[in-house]
Amino acid sequence: MIRIFVILFSLVFCLQLIARDASETGEAEKLHRLFADEWQWTLQQYPEWGTYYGDARYNDRLTDDSFDAISERKEHAREVLLKIQAVDRSKLFEQDVISYDLFLRDARIAVQWNDYPIEYMPITQMNGIQLSFANLMQIMPLKTVKDYDNYLKRLRAFPEKVNQTIALMRNGIETGWVQARVGLKSVPAQIAGQITKGAENSPLFTAFKEYPANFTDNQKSQFSDSGRSIIEKKVISAYRKLHDFIQAEYLPACRKNIAASSLPDGKNLYRLTVREYTTTDLSPRQIHELGLQEVARIRSKMESTIKASGFNGTFNEFLHFLRTDPRFYYTNAEDLVTGYRDIAKRADAGLPKLFAELPRLPYGVKAFPDYEAPAQTTARYYEGAADGSRAGYFMVNTYKLETRPKYEMEALSLHEAVPGHHLQISRAQELGALPEFRRSGGYTAFVEGWALYAESLGEAMGFYQDPYSKFGQLTYEMWRACRLVVDTGMHLFGWSRQKAIDYMKANTAKSENDIIVEIDRYIVWPGQALGYKIGELKIKELRRNAEQALGDKFDLRLFHNALLDNGPLPLDILQQQIDNWISAQK
Repeated sequence: MIRIFVILFSLVFCLQLIARDASETGEAEKLHRLFADEWQWTLQQYPEWGTYYGDARYNDRLTDDSFDAISERKEHAREVLLKIQAVDRSKLFEQDVISYDLFLRDARIAVQWNDYPIEYMPITQMNGIQLSFANLMQIMPLKTVKDYDNYLKRLRAFPEKVNQTIALMRNGIETGWVQARVGLKSVPAQIAGQITKGAENSPLFTAFKEYPANFTDNQKSQFSDSGRSIIEKKVISAYRKLHDFIQAEYLPACRKNIAASSLPDGKNLYRLTVREYTTTDLSPRQIHELGLQEVARIRSKMESTIKASGFNGTFNEFLHFLRTDPRFYYTNAEDLVTGYRDIAKRADAGLPKLFAELPRLPYGVKAFPDYEAPAQTTARYYEGAADGSRAGYFMVNTYKLETRPKYEMEALSLHEAVPGHHLQISRAQELGALPEFRRSGGYTAFVEGWALYAESLGEAMGFYQDPYSKFGQLTYEMWRACRLVVDTGMHLFGWSRQKAIDYMKANTAKSENDIIVEIDRYIVWPGQALGYKIGELKIKELRRNAEQALGDKFDLRLFHNALLDNGPLPLDILQQQIDNWISAQK
């Protein structure tokens, strides 16, 4: 009798397990189908992103930024939120739970952003059609006849894209959703740099100067003639139209007040950006105070480094020395680029002792184009294609060489290339078991926090061996700490642009040109600059926790991969994952 009871009990238990597994499988399938559908929708709606990602199916078109298309995308965001909420999270497990939480978080934020017509501000001095179109065309594949047909179609689509951009910005003028004037003053010059005399002088014509070997002379001639005609008659005219609109109509209507809080419902908008970019519930006031604390801490380290250098003078005198002594500056642009390449090679060699697994995708170092450089930051990373067909690029600024000091180059290289952005982003792209939206995720606090943390790994990699390079690393850390103060100060606490500039000048060895470019960046991109230091502090906290909990069992190589192997994560979810990793290591 007992044996029969045991058999019946086991049978019931197995049936319950089968039913539960079937239920879990059903919810997981629903979840994965939603991920796949939304990914395909994103590639179709934002074809430029598809090109950067390495998906060429929509390389013949540009994003539709008409009012109807934008309205439909906002409605789509509401529908997606309902779909993810319809999935039963309790029936998911392991990575699916993380994916669900991330997707739900992103869907909620997308719906929140619907309340703010930020599409009316599509251009800044750092981003916008005046820069993005030429950059996009430079990375398009040009190997087949279809590739060239796609290139021509995008050239033909450009004037309508400009018309849509102008229409959005005119709505912004009417509703008060305009950028601060000071940030956009360099945009007309950016556009003018692409209004060339004749198509052959346009960077967009480069595609027609060299063809694959299997193209016939007739094909080459047809493509070159078509490209020349479109660029001369349509593209250059569209650039000129955009230039005249910005110069004569938009700039005079821009805000004199630099604060995001001066926009309609701007205080709530700024708080939303703070939550998104930091992935925390920290208030702007808390972040401002944290910034002041970090500035004081790092300043003490900088003072010690000055003493170690043997310099006899005040802090400000040392900054003046660094900014003006010729020994710290290249006089030839190519030498600066070569210097960065040499640092990158040394950094590559130091990676194996810090990471258990490394990405396969290579990266290169090259300079910003001349028309873009004056308003660009010191450097920037452009990710490669996820399928490995295009390398990543560490872009460096050679404009005004007297403002590009050698002592900052090591820290900047570690941030933008390896072990910073290139390593982290490429590693995420290669995590094939994760859904695409996670492999291409971009949580600023994680991505930029990791890159700032990567700068601190320099000593273990053999960098910062002289006091000037060490001071450069501290300057970069101080720069990110100052951001917590000046970003919140300008956007919520009434700081003027000049006060923010003076604060940065007093606490970092950055050149005045760099500081002005950076402050103007924070003005048009409120909240984004906060993610760096907030993320770095969290990563360092997690490392301390792991070292204390594991003692002799702590392996830095495994810890670094534990940070990276789930792709980019909001900081609260990153905390959960590292806590789980620590428990598993025990």
